[in-house]
Amino acid sequence: MVRGELAMTKEKKPDRNWKEYNEHLVQRGEILLAVESLSGWQEELEEMNLGKNGRPFSYPHSLMLFLGTLRVVFSLPYRQLEGLARGLGKLISIPAPDYSTLSLRLPKLNLDPDLGYEPGEGEEVVIAVDGTGIKVTNRGEWMRKKRKGYIKIHVGVDTRTKQVVSLEVSDERTDDGEKLVPLVRKARRKARVKKVLGDGGYDTHDNFKFLAASGIEAGIKVREDSDPNCGGAREEVVRAYLKDPPGWKERVGYGQRWMAETFFSGFKRLFGEVVSAKRFERMVKEIELKVWVYNLMLGLAVAPALSAAES
Repeated sequence: MVRGELAMTKEKKPDRNWKEYNEHLVQRGEILLAVESLSGWQEELEEMNLGKNGRPFSYPHSLMLFLGTLRVVFSLPYRQLEGLARGLGKLISIPAPDYSTLSLRLPKLNLDPDLGYEPGEGEEVVIAVDGTGIKVTNRGEWMRKKRKGYIKIHVGVDTRTKQVVSLEVSDERTDDGEKLVPLVRKARRKARVKKVLGDGGYDTHDNFKFLAASGIEAGIKVREDSDPNCGGAREEVVRAYLKDPPGWKERVGYGQRWMAETFFSGFKRLFGEVVSAKRFERMVKEIELKVWVYNLMLGLAVAPALSAAES
């Protein structure tokens, strides 16, 4: 069968309900100002302070999360965020934390450990793993090299929903391949992972061994000069890839690996390529909050798209 005939036999994708899809995109903006979530802040504050030792909380977690979301989406400095909270306080009955409170509470936000990701019940997922760099200063490039470098964020992305399943943050010296195992382990706490897709940066014997022991198919591209008699769990993939690279890529769905690249593109367009935090532990919290917001916003548009595909 020739390539053209093969393409014709592929199932046609269902038409997307663009009206519903566009409405969900609009709702992404609505969630940023979902002030109704703050209506019960007095009761929440009482519950937070129940049995608490030391100084009681003056501002509820929901308010901090609300303001933190606005901060990362609009890249607001803490003092501007204080002014925004003060302005909102004039419109709705919410307390307005000051600069010191914001700078202390926001980096310590306890977020959903699942990053807002919810797989389908009993669903097996395919994740694409990859990493990218994020600058730690917005100064010029030559200044950046003289002072600080960058951090790396490593993600496992559900190729079906395009949401982040697992996240790791490291310094710039960490190789991507070192983060496959922790990414997959985190993903397995949330979903049944059946396949992992990754580029040549993840081509190590240890990674293949881990995936094989976990019963997960390895869709990892191996090096062109790999030894076909390398042994271990990696050998089968090496032989299959060297025999027919295009055929192997098609069989494992290697093209879906670009879902991770798609995430990085959307993430940097939304939040920029710079973190504002100065200390590493705060940089991690900032990235976690941004990924949580990204998953939340993406989920609003993913739902109708998936329902259309399944109908």
